[in-house]
Amino acid sequence: MGRPLSKAKPMHGETALPMEFGPAGPLRGTPGLPGDKSISHRALMIAAMARGRSRINGLCEGSDLHSTASALRAMGVRIERDGDSWTVDGVGSGCLLQPERALDMGNSGTSTRLLMGLTASHPITATFTGDSSLCRRPMDRVTGPLGRIGADFASAPGGRLPVTVRGLCPAVPAVHRLDIASAQVKSALLLAALNIPGITRVIEPVPTRDHSERMLAQFGADIEVRATEEGGREIALRGEAELKPREIGIPGDISAAAFLIVAALIVPGSEIAIRGVGVNPMRRALVDLIGEMGGRIALRDRGDRDGEPVADLEVRHSKLKGIDVPPALIPAMIDEFPIFFVAAAFAEGVSRTSGLGELRVKESDRIAAMAEGLRAIGANVEESEDGLAIEGSGGAPLAGGARIESRLDHRIAMSFAVAGLHSKTPIEIDDMRPVATSFPGFAETQRGLSR
Repeated sequence: MGRPLSKAKPMHGETALPMEFGPAGPLRGTPGLPGDKSISHRALMIAAMARGRSRINGLCEGSDLHSTASALRAMGVRIERDGDSWTVDGVGSGCLLQPERALDMGNSGTSTRLLMGLTASHPITATFTGDSSLCRRPMDRVTGPLGRIGADFASAPGGRLPVTVRGLCPAVPAVHRLDIASAQVKSALLLAALNIPGITRVIEPVPTRDHSERMLAQFGADIEVRATEEGGREIALRGEAELKPREIGIPGDISAAAFLIVAALIVPGSEIAIRGVGVNPMRRALVDLIGEMGGRIALRDRGDRDGEPVADLEVRHSKLKGIDVPPALIPAMIDEFPIFFVAAAFAEGVSRTSGLGELRVKESDRIAAMAEGLRAIGANVEESEDGLAIEGSGGAPLAGGARIESRLDHRIAMSFAVAGLHSKTPIEIDDMRPVATSFPGFAETQRGLSR
């Protein structure tokens, strides 16, 4: 399993990293996890808006986080690695400097959209660009709402990168009613609000992951969250914030853990324990859903790490049953659907999803990519405009034997790497490089569990 292939092909001017993942014995052990990527982005940005030195422990080491750190450095924030920690010498809200060149965000949509919010209320002009995958992703869902505070945006056709932000300071406080459930849009508006006088209100129709609200509160922001009568939430943030530097710890990434969880569930005889995983209620829907499918997942030693709930996860091989995914769960597992589709392919019966149009504008069209790949390895899949119906194998191995195009998408690559562990013949992933954006060392971690 996880065997690098000797022959690499060129892709976008670089050397690809094809790897083969084949049948494995039982997975056992206690694998390490990267720090939560979503929380790590927010920790860097919010620490940059505090005045003084913050220390971040357990920061995700993926390339997406290096994109965030590089952009902040280009705007005057000193960020350094210090042993197992990172230090951030924050400049204070409103004090970012004019970058000398375009900010290259690599493959990170989170970096791009959140930093657009941060710069929109500063008196600077910043141009954001990225790799070919990121440049295909729409940015108008963020630039539209941010335009209402007075910032100006110039983008490529279709509202795509490169995008130039001309910030306004002082910007205008506003009440933002979001059209879609998006933690990135919400977070961009809250980060912009840090340097806007008065109170900014963000009303979301459906509650989304609340890492930004929790992290802002940890750094001393004047922020209030309340439920709305319609079932959503309203977040009020008082601007011109005086954030206080602090030391903070990042929990293990539950989105990264999801791949190891499903691997242990589908490979017979497997039993693993994953320590210190973030189990934020708005992120752990996959764990709850797998439990409803018959998956044996236990949460132990629950606690709190700087405002975020954490727990140890114990996972055993299980006979899964197909399930219809309630649309209400979508915001809380939007990143986990590719690996959920793999779990469904090994379940007994049919699993159905709908309302997943957002997956078509992620790093790749994840609905199409997963449908095509699952069919290629022997699964029975029906694709609709906004979801998949997957008839599972009842726990039997799939045929495998296919070559999967990762489409520069880390979650597609890792999902089929997991599927290969319980396939009759190995699955080749055309390029595992994108995995470095979120889970450096993934292949080695997975390989270590089967020894």
